Amino acid sequence: MPATEKKAAICGICPGGCAVEVTLEDGRLTKVEPSSEIPYGNLCIRGKHAPEIVYSPHRLKNPLIRTGERGEGKFREASWDEALDFTVQKMQEIKEKYGPQAIVSHTGRGTFEQSVQEFYTDRNATPLLAPFGSPNTASVGSLCYVSYGIIAPVATFGFPAKNLLPDVENCDLLVVWGANPATDSPPLLLKRIKEIRKNKVKLIAVDQMRSDIARRADQWVAVRAGTDGALIHGLLHVIINEKLYDEDFVRNWTLGFSELCDYVQKFTPEQVERITRVPAQTIRTLAKEIATTEKVCLHTYTGLEYTNSGVQNIRALYILWAITGHLDVPGGLYITGPKNSTDQPDRFSLPTRLMPIGAAEYPLFCDLTGNAQFMEFPKAVATATPYPVKGLLNIGASILTSYPQPELFAEAFRRLDFMLVIDLFMTRDALFADVILPSATYYEINSYMRYPDYVRLRRQVIEPVGQARNLTLILAELAKRLGYGHLYPQSEAELIEKAFAQTPELLERLKNTPEGVRLQKPDRIYKKYELSLLREDGKPGFPTPSGKVEITSNLMARYGYDTLPVYREPVEGPLEAPELYSKYPLVLNTGARIQSTFRSQHLNIPGLVRLQDKPQVLINPEDAEKRGIINGDRVLVSTLRGQVAFYANVTDNVLPGQVEVNMGGGNPTQTEAWREANVNYLTDAHNRDYISGFPVFKALLCQVEKA
Repeated sequence: MPATEKKAAICGICPGGCAVEVTLEDGRLTKVEPSSEIPYGNLCIRGKHAPEIVYSPHRLKNPLIRTGERGEGKFREASWDEALDFTVQKMQEIKEKYGPQAIVSHTGRGTFEQSVQEFYTDRNATPLLAPFGSPNTASVGSLCYVSYGIIAPVATFGFPAKNLLPDVENCDLLVVWGANPATDSPPLLLKRIKEIRKNKVKLIAVDQMRSDIARRADQWVAVRAGTDGALIHGLLHVIINEKLYDEDFVRNWTLGFSELCDYVQKFTPEQVERITRVPAQTIRTLAKEIATTEKVCLHTYTGLEYTNSGVQNIRALYILWAITGHLDVPGGLYITGPKNSTDQPDRFSLPTRLMPIGAAEYPLFCDLTGNAQFMEFPKAVATATPYPVKGLLNIGASILTSYPQPELFAEAFRRLDFMLVIDLFMTRDALFADVILPSATYYEINSYMRYPDYVRLRRQVIEPVGQARNLTLILAELAKRLGYGHLYPQSEAELIEKAFAQTPELLERLKNTPEGVRLQKPDRIYKKYELSLLREDGKPGFPTPSGKVEITSNLMARYGYDTLPVYREPVEGPLEAPELYSKYPLVLNTGARIQSTFRSQHLNIPGLVRLQDKPQVLINPEDAEKRGIINGDRVLVSTLRGQVAFYANVTDNVLPGQVEVNMGGGNPTQTEAWREANVNYLTDAHNRDYISGFPVFKALLCQVEKA
């Protein structure tokens, strides 16, 4: 009889690390399932956990060194010492010849192990390349989250979005705008929404497609992709003209309200209907409902980022909630965080004031994040602008499935003197690498996980596959060989000790409490701006230059941007490009998450690919009928940039005249249908938000034809 053992663990496929229970027989993993005993265990919604998630044949098991041409995928196995020594040698050669700024690092969603974030990528961490002398730390934040999470809220309120939490338990109406909590990572809010729905709290979803949350909602407000800003200004038009705003808050705590009043006059409900396809009467009704309901909560996320005025559209949404009296009140958007919330990162000081790539084009992005804008990477490599870029450390990222027009980035990879990839699997990026280092999964390391009100230590349950190592310690060893390893923990024990250095008593509790510790929530204090609880100087107000919610933003003015949240029509859209629209008559949306994947991850895992074995284009029945397309047909989606094959999902979950195309395909270890379906051959690397540099992923034009 095999020796059977059950252990608590953290899910290796759910990116937030939901709790699971693993069964081992004679030390071999035989079963993984959501835990019913551990907090958050029932939140795993990504399908059946399968043993092949850990024992995938595609796992990278040993360090590799390239032997063929870049992109060929020819490598030989190497020892860790040889691979690391070679990496350091090439980095030092580039530094001596071109300067430290010639090396760029890029981290992706594969680094969402919390210790990597806290020690290397968070705003108060020390990036790996900073002590090396390079300002060029970059991440997937170059096209995700920063517009919503940093630029828009800092320019408006003076603090990032992490200090704005939806007070859903106390609301009468919840508006979910451009977000789908079922695919959050982890989906903690979905559980809370389910609970409040039992109490008949009304739910309205505003989205370009009928997502999971829109199907659960009392009302789905369907909007043409990329035009959310116009819809928000239409709501503001009604609220301002009918004087439905909070007059006391507007008078005492806002800057630029009169300018906003003038600006929104052109956004009549009828004009906004023409732009957004939302009926004028729906706009009037929604505006009045938001303004007159006492406790109205907002949940938004990154869905509004991917259009030509993404940052300003998000600012407009925040302003809407502020002037209707739903900011830092029960049931509204609750403000958290200490007085020292700041828009400036606290990071390792570079010995020189070298500017990161992208600083000339997107200075506010670079200044607020302390990072390079990686959208400018291909240009920097090809033209040595602002200086030569010769090396790339690609850490847990699949750039060629994430960024628009991937061949621009692939060509940049070919031109490099050195490229390192650290990952779990052989991505297409890795085919261009000089050195590949295998990273370990959650199951194979000791670490920790912090949730808003719950924390636990994660204990290793199986030995690492092959020679895979803890990613945090791979980076620490690299830093050590570069001469500054003392800045980072060099063992798992030291890592955990340092992670809880400010709360040693909590660490002792965690060591004795395998199931984790539930943290006590502090009492909520509302209207902190009146109580002098938000500003470092101890004065009432907000931590903005004016001390108020800045409708006209001083920060935007400082960088030469529109001070008001000005709406810009998508430049590749039906209204701005009518001739192009006649050839490509469908609005293209990309990037909506699906349950079987996490971005481009897991499309090589048989147990998960079975949930959706083919990449899809969601197309309305009306549009499908015009083209002779039936459900399941292989179709070609084309834009000005190229043509890619997908499979038709004929559904009224998308509006007539627009389609939703799955992203994530394009990596060599994926199943064939997904491997050949990289949606970013259709997207545009040059069409961007003018403030953040984010590509326009949700407001382009395409055609769909039967293959």
